[in-house]
Amino acid sequence: MLVDLDDVAFWMDAVRNSENHYGVLESFWKGQLKSKVWLVEHLYNSHWRQENIVIFGGWNGVLSSLLFNSKVQIKNIRSVDIDPSCEEVANMICKQQEIESRFSAITSDMCTYEYETTPDLVINTSTEHITQEQYDTWLERVPVGTAIAIQSNNYVDIPDHIRCYNTIEEFEKTCGLSKVYTRDTLELPLYNRFLLIGRK
Repeated sequence: MLVDLDDVAFWMDAVRNSENHYGVLESFWKGQLKSKVWLVEHLYNSHWRQENIVIFGGWNGVLSSLLFNSKVQIKNIRSVDIDPSCEEVANMICKQQEIESRFSAITSDMCTYEYETTPDLVINTSTEHITQEQYDTWLERVPVGTAIAIQSNNYVDIPDHIRCYNTIEEFEKTCGLSKVYTRDTLELPLYNRFLLIGRK
């Protein structure tokens, strides 16, 4: 994956301008980047429309930026995160696309998010941070038939990780997808990352 140098400069601006430099830099840890690039590669190899995307748990916008720099044909991404500090950072990391009106970051709870239009693809890479009840509430609000990409892991050593699984099979049983096209596990030094791509 080749990343536009202008986007790299905006990444650095996001780190420099943030009051929480370390928190923004966490988005660029090796495991974080590997997990995101792995997801992007799977999405590129998918053969269905994904021009308009909503990302839940969008955090600081790095996944959005990587998607824009990939070969995935994208018109628009909306990045949703419950943490208000993420909005300004994500809009800076994706500043080029924000200027072009192709990207927006908003502060919202995924369980109460109101869809303005039906997206082609919904991504949720932070399902380990929510309870099963919250996950079910979020999934119920996703428009029927929408393509979904979700991730979790087996990294139980972090207190915020409250919905982890030992295997991808365990993960899939709780996810409520009507169809699953992709099941994959990424082995990282400290944990395994699980990925499901399917439809509601």
